[in-house]
Formats: sequence, C-alpha cells, structure tokens
Amino acid sequence: MTSCPEIVAGVTTHTRRGAVRHMFRYKVDYVLIDLDSSADQTRLFARNRFNLVSIHDRDHGGPLKSGQGANWAREVFSQNGLVDPSIRILLLTQPRMWGYVFNPVSFWLAFSEDTLVAVIAEVSTPFGDRHSYLCHQAEFAPITKDAKIRKSKYLHVSPFQRVEGSYYFRFDIRVDHINIKIVYRNGLEGVAATLSGSRAPMTDAALLRASFRRPLGAMRTTALIHWEALRLKLKGAHYRTRPTPPSSEVS
Repeated sequence: MTSCPEIVAGVTTHTRRGAVRHMFRYKVDYVLIDLDSSADQTRLFARNRFNLVSIHDRDHGGPLKSGQGANWAREVFSQNGLVDPSIRILLLTQPRMWGYVFNPVSFWLAFSEDTLVAVIAEVSTPFGDRHSYLCHQAEFAPITKDAKIRKSKYLHVSPFQRVEGSYYFRFDIRVDHINIKIVYRNGLEGVAATLSGSRAPMTDAALLRASFRRPLGAMRTTALIHWEALRLKLKGAHYRTRPTPPSSEVS
C-alpha cells in the first residue's frame, strides 16, 4: 500500500427492484488517501484548507460537518476489537471541489499490511443525518472479494425506502482497481448500488482532468440525487417523511 494520495475515476450504478423499477449510472471521481501520512500533496490538492480539490477532517469521522477525521475511525476500530497499532487506514471519498462537499457514502478502509480487514461505510443524507456501518469478518479475518457482510439498516437514506431490512456489502480492493457493491434488501423491495474504478496516482494533471470532466464535483452529486428523486416520484414511488435518526453513530 502506497502512502501517496490516489484518484479513482469511478462509475456508480443504482438499480432499484420492487414495485417501482429504476436504474441510473453516472461517472464520479473519488480520492483514496492516508490522512495519517505526511506525504507531499500536489499544488491543486490541500488538507483542511481551500483549493481546487481538498479534504477537510471535519467532513469525515463523526457527526456530519463536525467530524474528527482519522482519529475517529481509529477509535471505532479499536473499540470494536481491532487494536493492532500497525493497522493502516485509508479514506475513500469524494473530495471537496471548489470548497463544496457532499458524500452519500465514504469508506474508511483498514489494512493489516496489504490485507483489508475492516471497513467503516460512512453514510450521509441530504437531510443532514449520518450513520456509519462497521463491516468485518469474524476475528477480523481478511475481507476477500467473495466475502458478503450483512448489516441491518438504521438510517433513513432514500425517502422512497423504509428504514427496515438489511445491507449486504462486498469489497474488492486491489492495487489498481476498486469494486464495491452494496445490496439493500427488504422483502421484495431493494436497491443494488456499485462503485468501481481504476486507481492512479494523484497528480495535478489528473486533478485538472477530473475538474474538466465534472467541474461541479460533489455539487453535481447533490443535483443528481434530487433529479433521480424526481424521476422516482413521477414513476409513482411513495415518498416517506424523515423519521427520527438513530442515536448511535456506528452499528
């Protein structure tokens, strides 16, 4: 595992099953970064200050907009039994673009040497709520591409789905590629979501290409969320108001 920040030119898909079928596919840019590393950054990328592309600790790890960064993730892993001090944690997330950020889901990836052993899926909503799902095998055995990790749903994410049922997570994290699949199931209803893309070193040229491809960055993500919600409503999907969010940060 390199300590140098990387950029992931990815594709995300969502496929809804049940009474109202729906599907979309969009390209998206993520970064993969070790927040504990002191590696030099590029001129167009910054930590905790404004730049074309940036990562701010307050955006991740803990309550939405009041995060604590990697210290929070390390504490969550430790409290749940992953206490090896050599564990390395990488954050996979959409960065701020021109200062704006919104992430439906980010991932804290915990590695023992080069082996993935735990993941925190940090889920945030346009309603201002956040809940994280800690994913791991028994005894923190390696998470292979064939491992399926089940977690009960606690957070109201889509207003067209109930806060019931379960998520099934799959993680395939390779040195040159990532492939993450999350399947939500609630009886005959559900959604399959994927994120896949190639890993490459973060350079000024790569950041410029990303800014030209999708100049609005996460602002585009927010707009697309509302656009797809409108499409679902027009198809007849039932809108549910936001319930009280869970009191716990992590499950």
